[in-house]
Amino acid sequence: MDAQQAEVRALEAEIAALRRACEEPRTAGEDNWRAQKSLREMYQSDSGGWASSKDLRSHLGNLESELLFLSTLTGISIRNYSMKTEVLTNTEKTEKSITKVLQRHRLSGNCQMITFQLEFQILEIQDKESLSSVITDLNIIMEPTEYSELSEFVSRAEERRDLLMFFRSLHFFVEWCEYRKRTFEHFKEKYPEAVHLPEGAASSCMVVHSARQPGFELVIVWRVQIDEEGKVLPKLDLLPKAPQQALELDRNRVLETAPRSFRALLGVLGIEAALESLIKSLCTADSS
Repeated sequence: MDAQQAEVRALEAEIAALRRACEEPRTAGEDNWRAQKSLREMYQSDSGGWASSKDLRSHLGNLESELLFLSTLTGISIRNYSMKTEVLTNTEKTEKSITKVLQRHRLSGNCQMITFQLEFQILEIQDKESLSSVITDLNIIMEPTEYSELSEFVSRAEERRDLLMFFRSLHFFVEWCEYRKRTFEHFKEKYPEAVHLPEGAASSCMVVHSARQPGFELVIVWRVQIDEEGKVLPKLDLLPKAPQQALELDRNRVLETAPRSFRALLGVLGIEAALESLIKSLCTADSS
């Protein structure tokens, strides 16, 4: 029974962490309230009232099903979780009626191909009228990846001690990276002679070559950025390359204005249609 109860508590903690990744906070106040509520759920799970081991196994099965659903929905899987608590001694007379508990949490998991470890502390303060909790320390350890954009974001999340922002932004960051990979693979399969992926489909760069004009190519750089508030946005740029002779003959400055025209095209057509139009225009020019 003790082992099953411990597994139940661990599963409930994982579910609480995954639920945070699904939530979309409406206001800053609501964001903080949700963080406090979810984090309290991670250590307040009570398994002492089970009538039998059969009831406990049934509850455990329900938790595992919910955990599987949330992991599939968010792409975030929590593999290991542990928590230690410490009741802090009050030295001031005015704080005799106040209870302070410090929890030290540690968990590890992954979001698709990105692995992470979290260590954070929560200070809970309870008096006769209210209960409050605050994250006092957050340390995020990321396994080395090719995604350099994550380094600055992790430092910002640690500085703000914002678990909600970390899980939410990581989820959408991975979603955009996977979408970029699928898009690059699609165009590589559709236009194998024209499209090249110098660093593979997982890179941030796609090159479109001209078969009949050696030295002329279009380089599409697709970055996934995370802003100060944790919002994840794609950023695409076009870098045309041409021989010096072609640049000298370009009196209408078509190559010079191409990046600006490409951004306008993105706004009108969207990412996939804009890339398709760009590739087709080059292939059409080659065939003619």
